[in-house]
Amino acid sequence: MSASTSTGYLAGFACLIGRPNAGKSTLTNALVGQKVAITSSKPQTTRHTIRGIVTSETSQLVLVDTPGLHKPRTLLGQRLNDLVRETLLEVDVIGFCVPADQRIGPGDRFIAAELAELKRGKRTPVVALATKSDTVDRDRLAEHLIALDQLGDWADIVPCSATRGDQVDVVGRVLSGHLPPSPGPLYPDGQLTDEPEMVMIAELVREAALEGVRDELPHSLAVVVEEMVPREGRPDDKPLLDVRVNVFVERDSQKAIVIGRGGSRLREVGTNARTGIEALLGQRVHLDLHVKVAKDWQRDPKQLGRLGF
Repeated sequence: MSASTSTGYLAGFACLIGRPNAGKSTLTNALVGQKVAITSSKPQTTRHTIRGIVTSETSQLVLVDTPGLHKPRTLLGQRLNDLVRETLLEVDVIGFCVPADQRIGPGDRFIAAELAELKRGKRTPVVALATKSDTVDRDRLAEHLIALDQLGDWADIVPCSATRGDQVDVVGRVLSGHLPPSPGPLYPDGQLTDEPEMVMIAELVREAALEGVRDELPHSLAVVVEEMVPREGRPDDKPLLDVRVNVFVERDSQKAIVIGRGGSRLREVGTNARTGIEALLGQRVHLDLHVKVAKDWQRDPKQLGRLGF
């Protein structure tokens, strides 16, 4: 990633909202370019599920989930719940999906009214997205765009079709254009994985354990995350997550290599892995590492099953 502040890099958080079946997840996948759902968090805020990261030379758009917005009951019955409001207040830009193949209805008006109120408080730009544009003819689309324009005061209006890929790049550019300046990307380039957290944590430990001894233990290392539990009795603003991880090797000689003289190597593995895990989860972690011998586990179907293969 060569971009720097001099080239005016932009990076930040966006969320797509809309009533059920408005095409939010299809659009997310189209924007990111593959099916993804990376889970991570924004520092010092509520944990949000990250649905995907769109990185370009000039910007990085991090798409986060808005919980609760796809429940019609919540949507029409009650006010938007606090968590959704909080998410909407934290993101830098909002994409409001209104499908072109349906008339604008009470659900859309309800969200539009909520967004208007939000803008009075925080001036977050809202881009109206006429999704599913490929399902209607040009006249119907024009009619829909006019109705959408009258529904609220939008920063931009973009028609798009995620399934056909029409204007998806324009949606990405327009949303990214409303992000704040940043010295560079918020997440490593190329990070848009659909691995659940446990798998990613195991990978980080495996990577740290193989650092420098790859030749001696190339494949005979399996890592299993036993449990992840929040430490009890911690203040709300300083949570700590206890992560228990077992590292399996096939022979005692390999166990000695991983542990190192007086446990020095294992401590180093723990420190390196913990740094990566804390960055991934966005919170402090206590990592409890155990090295165990599972004799010839690569050739034992029972053990392979237990180790998640």
